[in-house]
Amino acid sequence: MATMVDVARMAGVSISTVSHVLNGTRNVEPKTRSRVVSAIEKTGYRQDTLARAMRRSKTDSIGLIVSDAGEPAFAEMAHGVEQAAADRGLTLLLANSSEDSDREQRAIRTLLERRVDGLILARAANTAPDLLTALKAEKTPVVLLDRLYSDVSLDQVGADNRDSMRRLMAHLTARGHRRFAVVAGDARVPSVAERLDGFYDGVRDAGLVGDDQFVLTGTDDGELREALAANLTQGSSTAVIACSTPLAVAGLRALQQAALATPMDIAFATFDGFTNPDLFSPGLTTVRQPAFDMGAAAVGLLMERIEAPDARPRTVRLHQSLELRESTELFSPSNLRA
Repeated sequence: MATMVDVARMAGVSISTVSHVLNGTRNVEPKTRSRVVSAIEKTGYRQDTLARAMRRSKTDSIGLIVSDAGEPAFAEMAHGVEQAAADRGLTLLLANSSEDSDREQRAIRTLLERRVDGLILARAANTAPDLLTALKAEKTPVVLLDRLYSDVSLDQVGADNRDSMRRLMAHLTARGHRRFAVVAGDARVPSVAERLDGFYDGVRDAGLVGDDQFVLTGTDDGELREALAANLTQGSSTAVIACSTPLAVAGLRALQQAALATPMDIAFATFDGFTNPDLFSPGLTTVRQPAFDMGAAAVGLLMERIEAPDARPRTVRLHQSLELRESTELFSPSNLRA
């Protein structure tokens, strides 16, 4: 098996020059670099990554754990993390907790054992209460993604969920809506709790009656769909808001079950939305997370934390866009039910 000495001999350079080319620790004149790269290819030299990591105390890898890899928003966040990591020459190790705290802890343990340089975590809804305390005791830097906590002294990246829901409510109430059905999902998830806070902000802003609103929480999408269909069949609500893409699917199925169509019979809006909104007819009004940018921002915060481990933790919130489409814009106020 070829060694660094073989590469240096063939390229006519010192072993230290070969090391600088391999590790990027010093600028090497382009012609010399080209000779070294050519010698590496001809000799078939392969660097011992583990040994290199032990020498440098770095693996040039980061870990990402998401709570639901199948949800479009998390998939896009992972894409943003991967791209930002690749731009920095880092390898990404990805794990999916599937909203399971035990699986989440196993994934964290596995990634730490692989000596990742940093960890990005979108926490499970039922995450262990002492998890963050344990993570803070580790030397590995951690950044929380998407699901933010006010009482946590870690770097965090998320979206302006409360303000975005409040803006959506302002738009809908300005169009005459007074009774809403909100498919919220798991209220233990901080981003969902923030969206509910924004909803009630909008209710108060418009002077509406809180008890007139129908808010569905829970973890079983089938049960949420059935409950929403029953509400819609009674004609109690004029607008439906789904707090995630999977819940939008449940909400649209509930509309079918209740024999209602959007926008003719009822207005409909969702958070996160679908990958190709132009394929839907009518188009769905969507509060769109900058999911890719959130993932990239998390990598940026992680790199800052690695460079300055004692700096004060930062929380970054990115702005969500309100995409108005036919599902709310074509609903006629004259169709509002008392």
